[in-house]
Amino acid sequence: MKIFITGIAGFLGSHLAKRMLELGHEVSGNDSMILGDKLNIPKNTKFYKADCCDYKKMLKLTKDIDLVYHCAATAHEGLSVFSPNFITKNIYQASVSIITASIVNRVKRFVYCSSMARYGKQKAPFTEDLIPMPVDPYGIAKVAGEDTLKNLCKVHGMEYNIAIPHNIVGPNQKYDDPYRNVMSIFINRNLQRKQSIIYGDGEQKRSFTYVNDAIFCLEKLGLQENIKNEIFNIGPDEEETTINVLAEMIANEVGYNEVPIYIKERPQEVKIAICSADKARKIFNYKTKTSLKESIKLTADFIKKRGVKKFNYKLPVEIKSKITPKTWLKKLI
Repeated sequence: MKIFITGIAGFLGSHLAKRMLELGHEVSGNDSMILGDKLNIPKNTKFYKADCCDYKKMLKLTKDIDLVYHCAATAHEGLSVFSPNFITKNIYQASVSIITASIVNRVKRFVYCSSMARYGKQKAPFTEDLIPMPVDPYGIAKVAGEDTLKNLCKVHGMEYNIAIPHNIVGPNQKYDDPYRNVMSIFINRNLQRKQSIIYGDGEQKRSFTYVNDAIFCLEKLGLQENIKNEIFNIGPDEEETTINVLAEMIANEVGYNEVPIYIKERPQEVKIAICSADKARKIFNYKTKTSLKESIKLTADFIKKRGVKKFNYKLPVEIKSKITPKTWLKKLI
Protein backbone atom coordinates (compact mmCIF):
# COMPACT_ATOMS: atom_id res chain seq x y z
CA MET A 1 0.00 0.00 0.00
CA LYS A 2 1.14 3.56 -0.71
CA ILE A 3 0.89 5.66 2.43
CA PHE A 4 1.38 9.42 2.77
CA ILE A 5 2.07 10.98 6.19
CA THR A 6 1.92 14.70 6.88
CA GLY A 7 4.34 15.91 9.54
CA ILE A 8 6.68 13.00 8.81
CA ALA A 9 9.68 14.80 10.35
CA GLY A 10 7.74 15.43 13.53
CA PHE A 11 7.21 13.30 16.59
CA LEU A 12 4.14 11.20 15.82
CA GLY A 13 4.60 11.20 12.04
CA SER A 14 8.14 9.85 12.19
CA HIS A 15 7.18 6.94 14.47
CA LEU A 16 4.19 6.14 12.28
CA ALA A 17 6.36 6.15 9.16
CA LYS A 18 8.79 3.74 10.79
CA ARG A 19 5.98 1.35 11.69
CA MET A 20 4.42 1.45 8.22
CA LEU A 21 7.81 0.65 6.68
CA GLU A 22 8.17 -2.31 9.06
CA LEU A 23 4.83 -3.59 7.78
CA GLY A 24 6.12 -3.46 4.21
CA HIS A 25 4.28 -0.40 2.90
CA GLU A 26 5.64 2.30 0.60
CA VAL A 27 5.85 5.49 2.67
CA SER A 28 6.17 9.12 1.67
CA GLY A 29 5.42 12.32 3.52
CA ASN A 30 5.86 16.04 3.91
CA ASP A 31 6.85 18.45 6.62
CA SER A 32 7.05 22.24 6.67
CA MET A 33 10.03 21.93 9.05
CA ILE A 34 8.58 24.65 11.28
CA LEU A 35 8.84 22.09 14.06
CA GLY A 36 10.21 19.01 12.30
CA ASP A 37 13.70 17.53 12.64
CA LYS A 38 15.52 15.77 9.81
CA LEU A 39 17.01 13.36 12.36
CA ASN A 40 13.51 11.97 12.91
CA ILE A 41 12.84 10.96 9.31
CA PRO A 42 13.19 7.18 8.84
CA LYS A 43 15.36 5.86 6.03
CA ASN A 44 13.62 4.50 2.94
CA THR A 45 10.87 7.14 3.03
CA LYS A 46 10.27 9.73 0.34
CA PHE A 47 10.46 13.07 2.10
CA TYR A 48 9.21 16.37 0.72
CA LYS A 49 9.74 19.72 2.40
CA ALA A 50 6.30 21.21 1.87
CA ASP A 51 3.63 23.02 3.86
CA CYS A 52 0.21 21.37 4.11
CA CYS A 53 -1.34 24.78 3.42
CA ASP A 54 0.14 24.62 -0.09
CA TYR A 55 -2.76 22.96 -1.86
CA LYS A 56 -1.01 22.57 -5.23
CA LYS A 57 1.86 20.68 -3.61
CA MET A 58 -0.51 18.50 -1.60
CA LEU A 59 -2.38 17.71 -4.80
CA LYS A 60 0.85 16.61 -6.44
CA LEU A 61 2.18 14.63 -3.47
CA THR A 62 -1.00 12.64 -2.82
CA LYS A 63 -1.37 11.38 -6.39
CA ASP A 64 -1.72 7.56 -6.48
CA ILE A 65 -1.77 7.36 -2.67
CA ASP A 66 -4.01 4.78 -0.96
CA LEU A 67 -3.97 6.03 2.63
CA VAL A 68 -3.25 9.44 4.16
CA TYR A 69 -2.37 10.04 7.81
CA HIS A 70 -2.69 13.70 8.74
CA CYS A 71 -0.31 14.13 11.69
CA ALA A 72 1.05 17.60 10.90
CA ALA A 73 -0.02 20.30 13.36
CA THR A 74 1.23 23.22 15.37
CA ALA A 75 -0.21 21.45 18.40
CA HIS A 76 0.01 24.38 20.79
CA GLU A 77 -3.21 24.57 22.73
CA GLY A 78 -2.07 27.11 25.32
CA LEU A 79 -0.30 29.31 22.79
CA SER A 80 -3.37 29.41 20.53
CA VAL A 81 -5.06 31.86 22.91
CA PHE A 82 -2.22 34.29 22.20
CA SER A 83 -1.31 33.31 18.61
CA PRO A 84 -4.67 32.37 17.09
CA ASN A 85 -3.79 33.41 13.54
CA PHE A 86 -0.62 31.34 13.36
CA ILE A 87 -2.03 28.28 15.11
CA THR A 88 -5.38 28.04 13.34
CA LYS A 89 -3.83 28.53 9.90
CA ASN A 90 -1.59 25.53 10.55
CA ILE A 91 -4.48 23.48 11.90
CA TYR A 92 -7.63 24.26 9.94
CA GLN A 93 -6.32 25.56 6.61
CA ALA A 94 -3.66 22.86 6.53
CA SER A 95 -6.32 20.20 7.17
CA VAL A 96 -8.71 21.47 4.49
CA SER A 97 -5.87 21.54 1.97
CA ILE A 98 -4.72 17.95 2.50
CA ILE A 99 -8.30 16.64 2.80
CA THR A 100 -9.28 18.27 -0.49
CA ALA A 101 -6.19 17.00 -2.29
CA SER A 102 -6.87 13.49 -1.00
CA ILE A 103 -10.44 13.53 -2.28
CA VAL A 104 -9.43 14.86 -5.70
CA ASN A 105 -6.82 12.09 -5.97
CA ARG A 106 -9.32 9.43 -4.86
CA VAL A 107 -7.43 8.37 -1.75
CA LYS A 108 -9.30 5.42 -0.24
CA ARG A 109 -8.95 6.33 3.45
CA PHE A 110 -7.94 9.39 5.48
CA VAL A 111 -6.89 9.22 9.15
CA TYR A 112 -7.16 12.58 10.91
CA CYS A 113 -5.25 13.18 14.12
CA SER A 114 -7.43 15.45 16.20
CA SER A 115 -6.91 16.41 19.85
CA MET A 116 -8.30 15.95 23.33
CA ALA A 117 -8.79 19.72 23.21
CA ARG A 118 -12.06 18.95 21.37
CA TYR A 119 -13.70 18.05 24.69
CA GLY A 120 -12.92 21.27 26.58
CA LYS A 121 -13.95 21.43 30.24
CA GLN A 122 -16.52 18.65 30.22
CA LYS A 123 -16.60 15.98 32.92
CA ALA A 124 -13.76 13.48 32.60
CA PRO A 125 -13.08 10.81 31.53
CA PHE A 126 -14.00 12.04 28.06
CA THR A 127 -15.84 9.58 25.81
CA GLU A 128 -16.19 9.79 22.05
CA ASP A 129 -19.95 10.36 22.18
CA LEU A 130 -19.56 13.73 23.93
CA ILE A 131 -20.44 16.75 21.83
CA PRO A 132 -17.19 18.72 21.27
CA MET A 133 -16.96 21.86 23.42
CA PRO A 134 -13.47 23.29 22.82
CA VAL A 135 -12.41 26.30 24.88
CA ASP A 136 -9.49 27.66 22.84
CA PRO A 137 -8.66 28.42 19.17
CA TYR A 138 -6.56 25.27 18.80
CA GLY A 139 -9.40 22.99 19.89
CA ILE A 140 -11.92 24.96 17.82
CA ALA A 141 -9.73 24.55 14.72
CA LYS A 142 -9.29 20.82 15.35
CA VAL A 143 -13.05 20.32 15.61
CA ALA A 144 -13.59 22.41 12.47
CA GLY A 145 -11.17 20.08 10.69
CA GLU A 146 -13.09 17.04 11.92
CA ASP A 147 -16.41 18.49 10.77
CA THR A 148 -15.04 19.42 7.36
CA LEU A 149 -13.55 15.95 6.92
CA LYS A 150 -16.83 14.22 7.79
CA ASN A 151 -18.79 16.55 5.53
CA LEU A 152 -16.56 16.11 2.50
CA CYS A 153 -16.16 12.35 2.98
CA LYS A 154 -19.94 11.93 3.10
CA VAL A 155 -20.34 13.91 -0.12
CA HIS A 156 -17.43 12.40 -2.04
CA GLY A 157 -17.15 8.87 -0.63
CA MET A 158 -13.69 8.82 0.98
CA GLU A 159 -13.35 6.65 4.09
CA TYR A 160 -12.09 8.32 7.25
CA ASN A 161 -11.21 7.66 10.87
CA ILE A 162 -10.53 10.29 13.52
CA ALA A 163 -7.93 9.65 16.22
CA ILE A 164 -7.96 11.58 19.51
CA PRO A 165 -4.44 11.32 20.96
CA HIS A 166 -3.60 12.80 24.33
CA ASN A 167 -0.24 13.84 25.76
CA ILE A 168 1.96 11.58 23.65
CA VAL A 169 5.54 11.26 24.90
CA GLY A 170 8.72 9.46 23.94
CA PRO A 171 11.75 9.65 21.62
CA ASN A 172 11.69 12.18 18.76
CA GLN A 173 9.49 14.59 20.70
CA LYS A 174 10.56 18.22 20.37
CA TYR A 175 11.95 19.09 23.79
CA ASP A 176 13.18 22.64 23.20
CA ASP A 177 9.68 24.02 22.62
CA PRO A 178 8.74 26.32 25.54
CA TYR A 179 5.03 26.31 24.68
CA ARG A 180 4.11 22.61 24.91
CA ASN A 181 5.19 19.06 25.85
CA VAL A 182 5.28 19.35 29.63
CA MET A 183 7.18 16.12 30.25
CA SER A 184 9.96 17.00 27.81
CA ILE A 185 10.18 20.56 29.14
CA PHE A 186 10.61 19.31 32.71
CA ILE A 187 13.23 16.73 31.68
CA ASN A 188 15.19 19.19 29.54
CA ARG A 189 15.26 21.72 32.40
CA ASN A 190 16.09 19.20 35.12
CA LEU A 191 18.97 17.79 33.08
CA GLN A 192 20.33 21.35 32.96
CA ARG A 193 19.97 21.55 36.78
CA LYS A 194 17.02 23.90 36.49
CA GLN A 195 13.77 23.61 38.40
CA SER A 196 10.53 22.58 36.74
CA ILE A 197 8.16 25.50 36.14
CA ILE A 198 4.51 24.73 36.93
CA TYR A 199 1.53 26.85 35.90
CA GLY A 200 -1.14 27.23 38.59
CA ASP A 201 -1.23 24.87 41.56
CA GLY A 202 0.00 21.82 39.64
CA GLU A 203 -3.14 19.83 40.41
CA GLN A 204 -4.11 19.60 36.74
CA LYS A 205 -4.74 15.92 35.94
CA ARG A 206 -3.58 14.22 32.76
CA SER A 207 -2.82 10.79 31.33
CA PHE A 208 0.33 10.35 29.24
CA THR A 209 0.60 8.11 26.19
CA TYR A 210 3.88 6.48 25.21
CA VAL A 211 4.20 6.88 21.46
CA ASN A 212 4.22 3.17 20.61
CA ASP A 213 0.83 2.73 22.26
CA ALA A 214 -0.55 5.52 20.06
CA ILE A 215 1.01 3.98 16.94
CA PHE A 216 -0.74 0.66 17.64
CA CYS A 217 -4.07 2.49 17.50
CA LEU A 218 -3.21 4.49 14.38
CA GLU A 219 -2.21 1.29 12.62
CA LYS A 220 -5.67 -0.15 13.28
CA LEU A 221 -7.44 3.03 12.16
CA GLY A 222 -5.57 3.08 8.89
CA LEU A 223 -5.29 -0.58 7.94
CA GLN A 224 -8.19 -2.47 9.49
CA GLU A 225 -10.88 -2.69 6.84
CA ASN A 226 -13.88 -3.00 9.13
CA ILE A 227 -13.04 0.14 11.13
CA LYS A 228 -14.15 3.17 9.16
CA ASN A 229 -15.91 6.49 9.65
CA GLU A 230 -15.29 6.28 13.41
CA ILE A 231 -13.80 8.42 16.19
CA PHE A 232 -11.44 6.88 18.75
CA ASN A 233 -9.63 8.14 21.81
CA ILE A 234 -6.16 6.60 21.59
CA GLY A 235 -3.95 6.15 24.63
CA PRO A 236 -4.13 4.98 28.25
CA ASP A 237 -6.58 5.95 30.95
CA GLU A 238 -5.13 3.87 33.79
CA GLU A 239 -2.57 6.27 35.28
CA GLU A 240 -4.11 9.72 35.65
CA THR A 241 -1.47 11.94 37.17
CA THR A 242 -1.23 15.49 38.46
CA ILE A 243 1.46 17.78 37.09
CA ASN A 244 2.90 17.95 40.60
CA VAL A 245 3.34 14.17 40.72
CA LEU A 246 4.73 14.17 37.17
CA ALA A 247 7.35 16.76 38.17
CA GLU A 248 8.33 14.64 41.18
CA MET A 249 8.63 11.46 39.10
CA ILE A 250 10.79 13.25 36.53
CA ALA A 251 12.99 14.76 39.24
CA ASN A 252 13.54 11.29 40.72
CA GLU A 253 14.41 9.84 37.32
CA VAL A 254 16.83 12.63 36.43
CA GLY A 255 18.25 13.02 39.93
CA TYR A 256 17.49 16.73 40.38
CA ASN A 257 15.07 17.26 43.24
CA GLU A 258 14.84 21.01 43.68
CA VAL A 259 11.38 22.37 44.49
CA PRO A 260 9.50 23.46 41.33
CA ILE A 261 8.77 27.11 40.58
CA TYR A 262 5.04 27.96 40.57
CA ILE A 263 3.67 30.79 38.45
CA LYS A 264 0.26 32.12 37.43
CA GLU A 265 -2.01 29.65 35.63
CA ARG A 266 -2.50 29.95 31.87
CA PRO A 267 -5.85 31.21 30.55
CA GLN A 268 -8.32 28.56 29.37
CA GLU A 269 -6.28 25.61 30.66
CA VAL A 270 -8.52 22.63 31.43
CA LYS A 271 -8.03 21.32 34.97
CA ILE A 272 -8.90 17.65 34.46
CA ALA A 273 -8.40 16.25 30.95
CA ILE A 274 -8.50 12.47 30.73
CA CYS A 275 -9.87 10.33 27.91
CA SER A 276 -11.60 6.97 28.24
CA ALA A 277 -9.97 4.16 26.24
CA ASP A 278 -12.98 1.85 26.54
CA LYS A 279 -13.98 2.06 22.87
CA ALA A 280 -10.44 1.23 21.66
CA ARG A 281 -10.25 -1.67 24.11
CA LYS A 282 -13.56 -3.03 22.87
CA ILE A 283 -13.14 -2.56 19.11
CA PHE A 284 -9.47 -3.40 18.51
CA ASN A 285 -8.27 -4.83 21.83
CA TYR A 286 -6.14 -1.87 22.86
CA LYS A 287 -3.84 -2.49 25.82
CA THR A 288 -1.43 -0.03 27.41
CA LYS A 289 2.02 -1.57 27.18
CA THR A 290 4.20 1.21 28.60
CA SER A 291 3.76 2.61 32.12
CA LEU A 292 4.16 6.27 32.99
CA LYS A 293 7.39 5.55 34.89
CA GLU A 294 8.87 3.72 31.91
CA SER A 295 7.67 6.46 29.56
CA ILE A 296 9.55 9.05 31.61
CA LYS A 297 12.72 6.96 31.54
CA LEU A 298 12.58 6.36 27.79
CA THR A 299 11.92 10.05 27.09
CA ALA A 300 14.74 11.11 29.40
CA ASP A 301 17.13 8.62 27.78
CA PHE A 302 16.32 10.10 24.38
CA ILE A 303 16.97 13.68 25.53
CA LYS A 304 20.22 12.62 27.18
CA LYS A 305 21.32 10.93 23.95
CA ARG A 306 20.48 13.92 21.72
CA GLY A 307 21.79 16.40 24.29
CA VAL A 308 20.00 19.10 26.26
CA LYS A 309 19.00 22.25 24.37
CA LYS A 310 18.16 25.85 25.04
CA PHE A 311 14.48 26.57 24.53
CA ASN A 312 13.61 27.99 21.13
CA TYR A 313 11.15 30.90 21.06
CA LYS A 314 10.85 31.15 17.29
CA LEU A 315 7.07 30.77 17.17
CA PRO A 316 5.22 34.09 17.22
CA VAL A 317 3.30 35.42 20.21
CA GLU A 318 0.74 37.59 18.45
CA ILE A 319 -1.21 38.96 21.41
CA LYS A 320 0.95 40.43 24.16
CA SER A 321 -0.93 41.62 27.21
CA LYS A 322 -0.94 41.43 31.01
CA ILE A 323 -2.32 37.87 30.85
CA THR A 324 0.28 36.55 28.39
CA PRO A 325 2.52 34.15 30.37
CA LYS A 326 5.67 35.96 31.44
CA THR A 327 7.61 32.74 30.84
CA TRP A 328 7.06 33.34 27.12
CA LEU A 329 7.41 37.11 26.99
CA LYS A 330 10.60 37.13 29.07
CA LYS A 331 11.90 33.79 27.79
CA LEU A 332 12.16 32.33 31.28
CA ILE A 333 11.85 28.66 30.37
